[in-house]
Amino acid sequence: MQKNNAPVVKDLVLIGGGHAHVSVLKRFGMKPVPGLRITLITRDIHTPYSGMLPGYVAGHYDYDDCHIDLGPLARFAGARLYHAEVSGIDPDKKLVYAPGRPAISYDIVSINTGSRPNSIDIPGVDEYALAAKPIDVFLRKWQQLVERVHDSEGPFCIVVVGGGAGGVELALSTQLRLQNSLRAAGKDPERLHYTLITASDYIMHMHNAGVRKRFERIFAERNIEIKTGARVNEVTANSIRAADGSSIESDAVIWVTTASSPGWPAQSGLAVDADGFIQVDRHLQSLSHEHVFAVGDAAALSDPRPKSGVFAVRQGPVLAHNLRAAATAKALRPYRAQKNFLGLISTGDKHAVASRGNWSYESAWLWTTKDWIDRKFMRNFNELPGMEQDDGPSLAAGIADAD
Repeated sequence: MQKNNAPVVKDLVLIGGGHAHVSVLKRFGMKPVPGLRITLITRDIHTPYSGMLPGYVAGHYDYDDCHIDLGPLARFAGARLYHAEVSGIDPDKKLVYAPGRPAISYDIVSINTGSRPNSIDIPGVDEYALAAKPIDVFLRKWQQLVERVHDSEGPFCIVVVGGGAGGVELALSTQLRLQNSLRAAGKDPERLHYTLITASDYIMHMHNAGVRKRFERIFAERNIEIKTGARVNEVTANSIRAADGSSIESDAVIWVTTASSPGWPAQSGLAVDADGFIQVDRHLQSLSHEHVFAVGDAAALSDPRPKSGVFAVRQGPVLAHNLRAAATAKALRPYRAQKNFLGLISTGDKHAVASRGNWSYESAWLWTTKDWIDRKFMRNFNELPGMEQDDGPSLAAGIADAD
């Protein structure tokens, strides 16, 4: 870590401790901008890594394996850490608002807050379903579900809503964990009944036919029923009701549908798309306010990509460069999203399916590879180097002159 003792000239505020912002903190800790004060505002001090969520649920990882402690990372970056949830910003006055705190001023602000499942218009979801996002809330409620299953007698019906990669992975990983847990307690694991519902015509609709067929086979082997073309209209305490009038019995519902945005970006006057996500250009910069940046699920690129943590991870280095450039009046770097990226989708049991373009493959070795990649990513932020270098005054002066 380098010292940054220069007088504060500009303020950079990071809203959210998402995958891109942890990269920003690490890079600014390694190479600070003298005179730039960083403030991180986050609802979660321990931020979960979404890529390891299915493995954690399945029992392959413990809590520390898949969470980044933002406290040490913020100290490494010399950043102020505010434990709060942002309720809005004023992009004209350059202020950030969080309940219980005075307004926080900024010169540059970056938003990496993630998303939440799109359930606003469906009765009963908030009350009865276990939503996959926010992840920290999901993990707390997941432990409650494990206890409910253990305490129950007779059949226990779990319905997973969402046929994308997230829904498929959580269906397989939660089933494995619950069955293993019941078996270890001397109870019958076969009393669990799983159903996955999707409004699409098939599961994994954003992947190639080979991937879809592999997961259809795996679901059949695990006795997980698939219902396609079923749009959920309501969730009750003991059932799912579909638009066609059909009903499915459910003791628990796991909700893993398409992402939605919190309302405050639109209410703050930022340019947003039809779903409320912040519209950004190829530099990850707001289309309406040049001092605002957004990444990950919170952002809407001109060339849209699925809402996935993998994109926030890849945006991190570009975002760090552009925040530094914005502070010092340097040229911004474009972010180029991959179209045919490699996806490694776990099947719950330390096995994975690879998907890229029209190619697919599956093996235990792929899970080992994914595990190695994920653990390496986590070590990068949980094992921080100690670096001391003198910083010069020239950049601080440069920031002041950039106005």
